[in-house]
Amino acid sequence: MRRCAGLTAGLVALVAALATSLAMFVTAAPRASAATLTEVTNFGDNPGGLRMYLYVPDRLADRPGVLVAMHGCNGWAQGFHQGTEFASLADRHGFIVIYPQANKSANGMSNCFDVWSNEALRHGGGSDPVSIVSMVTYVLQRHGADPERVFATGFSSGAMETLNLLATYPDVFKAGAPFAGVPYSCLGPTGCGDKSPQQWGDLVRNAYPGYSGPWPRVMAWHGTNDSVLPYSMLQEEVDQWTNVHGLSQTPTSTDSPQSGWTRRVYGSGQVEAYTINGAGHDLPHTGMAAYAIRFFGLDDGGSTEPPVEGEGQIKGEGSGRCIDVPNGSTSDGTAVQLWDCNGGTNQQWTLTDSGELRVYGNKCLDAGGSSNGARIQIYSCWGGDNQKWRINSDGTITGVQSNLCLDAIGQGTANGTGLQLYTCHGGPNQRWSHTS
Repeated sequence: MRRCAGLTAGLVALVAALATSLAMFVTAAPRASAATLTEVTNFGDNPGGLRMYLYVPDRLADRPGVLVAMHGCNGWAQGFHQGTEFASLADRHGFIVIYPQANKSANGMSNCFDVWSNEALRHGGGSDPVSIVSMVTYVLQRHGADPERVFATGFSSGAMETLNLLATYPDVFKAGAPFAGVPYSCLGPTGCGDKSPQQWGDLVRNAYPGYSGPWPRVMAWHGTNDSVLPYSMLQEEVDQWTNVHGLSQTPTSTDSPQSGWTRRVYGSGQVEAYTINGAGHDLPHTGMAAYAIRFFGLDDGGSTEPPVEGEGQIKGEGSGRCIDVPNGSTSDGTAVQLWDCNGGTNQQWTLTDSGELRVYGNKCLDAGGSSNGARIQIYSCWGGDNQKWRINSDGTITGVQSNLCLDAIGQGTANGTGLQLYTCHGGPNQRWSHTS
């Protein structure tokens, strides 16, 4: 077993508290919005004495989802709002973000979320979890949000509280994405030492005796060079939550969504684990928040942006160049490319009611296969699913047949870069805009 046998609760509390919120310094995507972060007082029962900051985008989806996003020790709600991409994604997809402000001390350090007291470790016990649930209830009531789409995420101490909320309030939170955290109850009386998956799972089950509903899904992230919370904690989280879900600790699939990332999927996706090679205690990096939002399903059905309409160019966000048919060719099988946008007929694409992307009126954007690396070409339109596309609210375009994303090969940005199908990761080489 991959254990961290000597890691005591006190040590974890110390190192977690010593961790500054490095994620605050991640450059977030710019937001063209008049919405602002607002403090809410008198939001309900608040035994943890937390402060509540709320971000409501200008354009809300119908029955918006709710995301609780939590900073690390020595961090601030405002900093986590400004330094991560959750608010910009809320602008795009129309969900609401709650940023709690912690105030607890651990070994003399400040602004840590309580994940160690008896009150915090049990359903209805009090302390920070009850305060955060009150914040969620406030948003559900005041903004008509969807109680079936409530999620949690956070960094370091916020990651720990994420799993704490999933364990103590599985009836409220449907999924969580901890970045650089530890398993539920690791800082509690039992500590972080050697435990079997069954023992880790029992801790979760005992947090809410009598609960018989579905357990939240978990997407856990950790860097291999984390010098504050050991990378081995990722496997402990996997052991705990696969056991809670009654799953094998052997992944059903393993892949690499981006260079340096390894993703392990357990069961049918109830648990996912992301290993970030070389990363320290500084997650989430740019682009990772989009994966969490997709895992939660907050990017489905919540678009507040218009889809592709009419005839126009399709421009890559990462390259600033357009999808182009080389030399104006009309031959079936001609591979498309990125090229400087010039408004030519070989760059004019129209989305049809059936989901085709047509050029020249009778040629379709066509996937030459259904697996990673399949090339993208033009071909006479014939109605096949390999010629049908979904235009997603996050700017990605996915093939109906493959459910893979339209991708600029090798994250290329130069003229002549080819296009392919590839596993969706939301990177700039997979995001597109349509301009007339």
